[in-house]
Amino acid sequence: MDEIDALRQVRTALAQQETPERLAERIDWRSAPSAPAAPRRSRFRVPLLSLVTATAVAAASVTVVTLASNERTPGGPGAQATVHGGNALLVAAANAEKAPDGRYWHTKRLTGRVFAVGKTAADHYKVDTGQEFETWVDRNGQGRAFMSDRPARPVTPEDERKWREAGSPMRIETPDADGVTVSLYVKPFTGRAPMSLFPEGEVYNFHGLTARQLAELPTDPKALENVLLDLKGEWRAYSKDFSQERRNEPIRALSGAERVRALSDVAGGLLGDQPVPPAVRAAAFKMLAGLPGVKVEGKGTDPLGRTGTVVSLPLETTVPLGLYSAPKQLGTYRRQWIIDPSRGTLLAIQDLVATPPKGSRELPPGDNGRPRRLTVDNQPDRFHKPGEVSMYEAYVVAEWTDSEPR
Repeated sequence: MDEIDALRQVRTALAQQETPERLAERIDWRSAPSAPAAPRRSRFRVPLLSLVTATAVAAASVTVVTLASNERTPGGPGAQATVHGGNALLVAAANAEKAPDGRYWHTKRLTGRVFAVGKTAADHYKVDTGQEFETWVDRNGQGRAFMSDRPARPVTPEDERKWREAGSPMRIETPDADGVTVSLYVKPFTGRAPMSLFPEGEVYNFHGLTARQLAELPTDPKALENVLLDLKGEWRAYSKDFSQERRNEPIRALSGAERVRALSDVAGGLLGDQPVPPAVRAAAFKMLAGLPGVKVEGKGTDPLGRTGTVVSLPLETTVPLGLYSAPKQLGTYRRQWIIDPSRGTLLAIQDLVATPPKGSRELPPGDNGRPRRLTVDNQPDRFHKPGEVSMYEAYVVAEWTDSEPR
């Protein structure tokens, strides 16, 4: 064991022994001085399974946009974080373990994607689209789920000004990365539709783990990591020449940044919307604190305007192999987590543009055998500047409760 591994184990042990208040005071995560954040190379985007699939659905369907919300939009003023001392992940772990338990795991999460609308960088404006998902899951993996298109709007006041200059169109058409045109409707929208938690005849499943297995995950961070390393999936990032074979394999088969990417991806699911006990959620925070290159930064705001602590990952890409990898192959991205250490919760995961999309490249033939080409013209974030939000998932509610599903 080298010195760095030893230090990580000492930090984890201290987090287990000390109260959250003492731990916060010792590492001084609240009051450490801040400085401008250094730009860092990207690593985008692996998705969390929920983030990728939800945003892919949103992009392929009619999206409702309204100007009626007072939430702060992604990529607007205050989106940049500052460097902050101390490991708030360990404070979050200590507080997550104190969270109450209950009969149902209740979550409400918002997925969002930011589209550039317009023909040129000079005249474009950005529109935030999204959906809301709300679920209740009991100990056996049974429950109720609902989905709705949520109100959205131009991202910043400047984007709203350009939208009005364009005639305040109630229907906006803009290209999507899959090569189709999507329609964005600027009007209020209400209502939600029931969803199935899983296909008929199947059971609750998170990367092969049932609800009961999730409840029995280890509460020791190293033991938890060892179990997660056996989860199988198509974890590897894409290869630019498409020479890399898609393989269903355990995370353990990966190394370096790809292993960190996959482990952090699964941990994001455990912290964001999976029915695991408070002690397992605490272990996930501690595991993240020990992963190489995971960095606690300064204060920042999430896409809903909530203040939290920024955690970044040192990855060049988070794009996995698979159907929805193409939209992220012409630019580079980096992922940030926004956490609330005082409550021990994950507020949001957001993907920021590091280098905007550029150029073009050939894609494998489609199902009809015809050649395809990926171009900048149909990239939703083609006019984004470095540091602006491209996609996000925000967690409004993530708690155990005894309240009945409604």
